[in-house]
Amino acid sequence: MPMGHTATAQAGSGGLTATEHRLANGLRVVLSEDHLTPVAAVCLWYDVGSRHEVKGRTGLAHLFEHLMFQGSASVPGNGHFELVQGAGGSLNGTTSFERTNYFETMPTHQLELALWLEADRMGSLLAALDEESMENQRDVVKNERRQRYDNVPYGTAFERLTALAYPEGHPYHHTPIGSMADLDAASLEDARHFFRTYYAPNNAVLSVVGDIDPERTLAWVEKYFGSIPAHDGKQPPRDGALPDVMGAELREEIVEEVPARALMAAYRLPHDGTRECDAADVALTVLGGGESSRLHNRLVRRDQTAVAAGFGMLRLAGAPSLGWLDVKTSGGVEVPDIEAAVDEELARFAAEGPTAEEMERAQAQLEREWLDRLSTVAGRADELCRFAVLFGDPQLALTAVRRVLAVTAEEVQAVAAARLRPDNRAVLVYEPLAAPDAAAGTDENDENEGAEQ
Repeated sequence: MPMGHTATAQAGSGGLTATEHRLANGLRVVLSEDHLTPVAAVCLWYDVGSRHEVKGRTGLAHLFEHLMFQGSASVPGNGHFELVQGAGGSLNGTTSFERTNYFETMPTHQLELALWLEADRMGSLLAALDEESMENQRDVVKNERRQRYDNVPYGTAFERLTALAYPEGHPYHHTPIGSMADLDAASLEDARHFFRTYYAPNNAVLSVVGDIDPERTLAWVEKYFGSIPAHDGKQPPRDGALPDVMGAELREEIVEEVPARALMAAYRLPHDGTRECDAADVALTVLGGGESSRLHNRLVRRDQTAVAAGFGMLRLAGAPSLGWLDVKTSGGVEVPDIEAAVDEELARFAAEGPTAEEMERAQAQLEREWLDRLSTVAGRADELCRFAVLFGDPQLALTAVRRVLAVTAEEVQAVAAARLRPDNRAVLVYEPLAAPDAAAGTDENDENEGAEQ
């Protein structure tokens, strides 16, 4: 029988609780009751993402995300989608640098179906994986790359900045989408080896959140997942550690068909899970988190040199996080003018730090975002999996906001001074093929960002 323990509600958790269990085959299970609405969310995180891939075989993690919807021993073809949607549920899957996840939200009385479906493909996908499904999904992923990266304005910015920010050979140097050449080179045996290595119960966390009976749910999990054998072939991901500062600015200029000039930059920031990372998150929120931020007020409202200015954070646990700056210019404004203003604002922030009002507003904004993630059963299931896979403790999801609210203005100023510097960034400058029309003014409101989360 599965072993487990019950967590009591912790201060700062809003009364939310979660219980943790582990099956004999290594599957970690997290359950969280919430009887507010008659729905239940199932979320399954596999500890595999693009950081686990090797040169020449990029994109396999994302390709396999698609293959997981191509049928298993008991559910052929598109049956997974058909069964979930026919039962009134919703579903999807995503891939990142650090994980691949699959999720369903179901009416409560259909929870057992979702658990059976996830267990069936974890245990028997290889029985249905063939050349036809491989070719089908290879074409789907290649088309996704064309639609999201290659054929949209600024679409390759995320890929280009990642390649600049993380050096050649680093596990985060390439993005989850992979290259066209590597997608073409992937064989059916590559896919089968990938599944055998990573799609095992001892490499996964299953969370179930919502209107559930924990004892019955755990019995279903044991019934459907308990007989799936563990695999022992996984190697740990390559070390993603890097120096705190890049040491020199890295820059690339792109001339493409884009609607406006743009300045984008990625700053190297502390690893997720650290107090310094939380301080950096507050700093970026003050500087570029919404219309009350410093960069928006300076560039969009006051100077009117930009139509959009944002500064957000890509939190990463296995490598330095990235601070993502994105500014689209107004009319004929030149990028050097924008860059000078950005550097001026960052230097002033590093010298003076945030005001008390800015700290209060930024921390409240981050608290609201945390509450938004936990307010739905699907969001909470995902957060419980995230903290279990990346930090070893799902309970941290329920109290994460306390760490953000504990950050001081002095810590925010210190991380800004140490990290938000010209010698610690990779920069992309976009120039349109035709010079932007200065008469266009600031009517450029329909931006296509093309960045991947």
